[in-house]
Amino acid sequence: MAASIHPLFYNLNTMGYTKPKPRPEPRRLGVRCEVGVAEKRSVTVKNGNDSLEICRVLNGMWQTSGGWGRIDRDDAVEAMLRYADAGLSTFDMADHYGPAEDLYGIFINRVRRERPPELLENIRGLTKWVPPPVKMTSKYVRDCINVSRKRMDVPALDMLQFHWWDYSNSGYLDALKHLTDLKEEGKIKTVALTNFDTERLQIILENEIPVVSNQVQHSLVDMRPQQKMAELCQLTGVKLITYGTVMGGLLSEKFLDTNLNIPFAGPPLNTPSLQKYKRMVDAWGGWSLFQTLLQTLKKVSSKHGVSIATVAVRYILDQPGVAGSMVGVRLGLSEHIKESNAVFSLVLDDEDVSSIREVTMKGKDLMRVIGDCGDEYRRA
Repeated sequence: MAASIHPLFYNLNTMGYTKPKPRPEPRRLGVRCEVGVAEKRSVTVKNGNDSLEICRVLNGMWQTSGGWGRIDRDDAVEAMLRYADAGLSTFDMADHYGPAEDLYGIFINRVRRERPPELLENIRGLTKWVPPPVKMTSKYVRDCINVSRKRMDVPALDMLQFHWWDYSNSGYLDALKHLTDLKEEGKIKTVALTNFDTERLQIILENEIPVVSNQVQHSLVDMRPQQKMAELCQLTGVKLITYGTVMGGLLSEKFLDTNLNIPFAGPPLNTPSLQKYKRMVDAWGGWSLFQTLLQTLKKVSSKHGVSIATVAVRYILDQPGVAGSMVGVRLGLSEHIKESNAVFSLVLDDEDVSSIREVTMKGKDLMRVIGDCGDEYRRA
């Protein structure tokens, strides 16, 4: 059955976009993203004259905000240097991730002093701004962005990803227009979004705000972005950066053949991310179906000599519209540099993709259960 374009998308023709031909269901399950083959480590996200090259596996720094163990500043910065030296050179953070932006500022100065210019040129620091629902004046936006610039010790933010809590308040358009002004002034290199739904992304583009990407939750359990959002992204060129791709560690050997329905029978869900994504598993189909998924992923990972998490990330990177996927880093506490780098050489064949999809299709449609991308943050 041919996929249809959402009626709202037709308005984009006034912006110079052309309506794509109807896209049939792919015969090969798990379509490759147009950004390249498995070996490609980086991708450029762009809109008009704005562009930024990022590593396709991003180091997520939510884990610095508390709840994953005490972060030692010096150990954390040393760990960031090891990730960068290994080619994992893009770091994702937010204004509310505890000391994340400050750690990046210390780290980038270490790179400037102790590493060759070639490495410095490849380092990227992506941050998010999550403001309260106050009036978005030019001064307020500028002052907030200047705080991140100071903490990260950079003249211009590589990417500012904007989040908004309440769509009934159209102030998000004011904020984005002020962010665009700051981009024109050289304070921000690229403007992006996080956790926006398809309808609002379209409105933002129709207001000629040149966002390059939208960061959304996307995993083998949560395939919502491959519905309405991916279609709009393919139409406009906006890319997806995904988080929750390894579900806080649930998509790993650690949780294979465990029964969390029995108290104390399995590994503890002792981090905010494990607790968050366990709720997604429950909404999707429950622990028994999730075990079937892990068993399938284990067969695929053993076949290729990689980990379950590596397979999970590669699968999402291969989806249409996906530029990069986040893997959280517990800086100074644990590392998965080898696993992350293994993603780039892994190529899933048709048999792999078919076996994985056979399981994921048994889960519930989370678009019907939760809503579009980001709706989990806005439900009453």
